[in-house]
Amino acid sequence: MLTRRRTIVAGGSLIAGSTLFGAPSGAQPGRFTTPLPVPPLIDAQAQGNSIRLVAQTGRHAFVEGRPVATYGYSGPVLGPTIRMQSGAQVDVAIENRIDTDTIVHWHGFLIPSERDGGPHDHIAPGETWRRVLPVQQPETTAWYHPHPHRDTGRQVYFGMAGLVLIEDGSGARLDLPRTYGVDDLPLVLQDRLFDGNGDLIYPANPMTVMQGARGNTIIVNGAIAPIARVPAGLVRLRLLNGSNARNLDLGFDDGRPLHVIASDGGYLGSPVSMTRLLIAPSERFEILVDFSDGRPAVLQTGPDPFPPMMGMMMGRGQSAAGDIMSFAPDRDRPGAKRKIPSTLVDMPAAAPSAQLLRRRFALNDMGGMMGGMGGMMGRGMMGGMMGGGMMGGGMMGGGMMGMGRGGSGLGINGQSFDMQRIDVAVALDSREVWEVSAQSMAHPFHVHGVQFRILSLDGAAPPPHLQGWKDTVLVSRSAELLIHFTQPALRAHPFMFHCHILEHEDAGMMGQYVCA
Repeated sequence: MLTRRRTIVAGGSLIAGSTLFGAPSGAQPGRFTTPLPVPPLIDAQAQGNSIRLVAQTGRHAFVEGRPVATYGYSGPVLGPTIRMQSGAQVDVAIENRIDTDTIVHWHGFLIPSERDGGPHDHIAPGETWRRVLPVQQPETTAWYHPHPHRDTGRQVYFGMAGLVLIEDGSGARLDLPRTYGVDDLPLVLQDRLFDGNGDLIYPANPMTVMQGARGNTIIVNGAIAPIARVPAGLVRLRLLNGSNARNLDLGFDDGRPLHVIASDGGYLGSPVSMTRLLIAPSERFEILVDFSDGRPAVLQTGPDPFPPMMGMMMGRGQSAAGDIMSFAPDRDRPGAKRKIPSTLVDMPAAAPSAQLLRRRFALNDMGGMMGGMGGMMGRGMMGGMMGGGMMGGGMMGGGMMGMGRGGSGLGINGQSFDMQRIDVAVALDSREVWEVSAQSMAHPFHVHGVQFRILSLDGAAPPPHLQGWKDTVLVSRSAELLIHFTQPALRAHPFMFHCHILEHEDAGMMGQYVCA
């Protein structure tokens, strides 16, 4: 059982051999022998705009012959892809069959806060959460995942996530690939930590709080090194970095272009051709890849360009780099005769008025935490944590995440998250500029209930593929965001803004705002 009250390996045994800063070596399955799993598709419109998901436990073999305990939505791991039509009212029911509270956050949706699925909501074991989601936004790839107070990282790590395809007809008008599972592929990319036996480990130690849960193996839709057989033509890849903490630096082994057509909030003004694409946790990009030459290609990731400082000190900044998956074009199944569109949607320049209110948000990370850990070690507390407070069970039941209650050093503007404190009040239908700065490592900064435009990154204009609508931005030093607040949020159900390194979120790098 995946309980919060035990430090576990998903194969069943306790973590006994892990050191405070070490990690077991990864599993080594066969290379590109597993067909790419494609999550089942739920078409909400075909079901009368009524869908039901079950949060459940399961068993899944990432490594052949080695099934391990997992979480999933209506399946053993991950969840179905849900297609919704813009303009619809979708009735959603989430039943909780796991043994702890959970909630589902509709990440990337522009919906009122009481339907957003934030930590002020919860679904107790055996209960069902019902909401009607008003889908009123342009075509985009969104996703859903847990967001329970102090337990988000663990629940996502063991498998709870799924994609949502919001459609408004523009993809058809642009003649983009759109046959799900054939030339329109969902790719949920995650890194996970496996030992030499293929057991899945959630690394429960202070390092995980500091740098987020980081693995030694990349999985795609729950599979290690899968192969996708695709038509010999244009193929659309919907990329989600569903990792808890790792940034992915994607590219193909043969250097073929990745034509970026969409980011978090929908289509760009025009495609952007790149050979490398950096994607941070919770970011989504849609890309077109041309396989009409019939040659196989391997999607790879380089090392995390922004490894945590402690990871570099320990020589662990390069883990999980290498091949991710293979694509095998079928010459006997040529794709439709398509060209990459020269323009996609109208995307006016982001030009904020000088009169807009500006707010500043400093993401307090390892600099503050190192000071806190030094104090703990100086007071002899580290041994106490390892002797019983953390590894003895408190880590999963509140010891690790409990560090966010004032002792982790993680927060925003010097304050750790407090469910009872409203940090910001904004006016409905207003625009503001938020200036976000990082302390000593890069943070993917996410704001609920909005889409924003990036005005600058580290003092410079954002690159073309980041000039569309976004809900997450990787802040290495500083970012300026132009935010339009269109969704109401009252005190009983405020919206969140937080780092999407999930263990940072759980440990206190999160704030909340109301909008009325």
